[in-house]
Amino acid sequence: MSAPSFQWRKSSYSADHPSNCVEVAAMEDTVAARDSKDVSGLVLGFTRDEWRVFLNDAKRGAFDIG
Repeated sequence: MSAPSFQWRKSSYSADHPSNCVEVAAMEDTVAARDSKDVSGLVLGFTRDEWRVFLNDAKRGAFDIG
């Protein structure tokens, strides 16, 4: 994956925690994610279906701690 060519964006919810966020970039059939503190580091790739499932699970609290 060639990360530099991606159009990266952060969630508007990251404003209160700028050092703890993930950036995402959407392409035609893939969504990429990376740690905003390490922009030259690892980039994870997901299909759109995988990303949709992840977002739905996150919205319903599946990853909440506590």
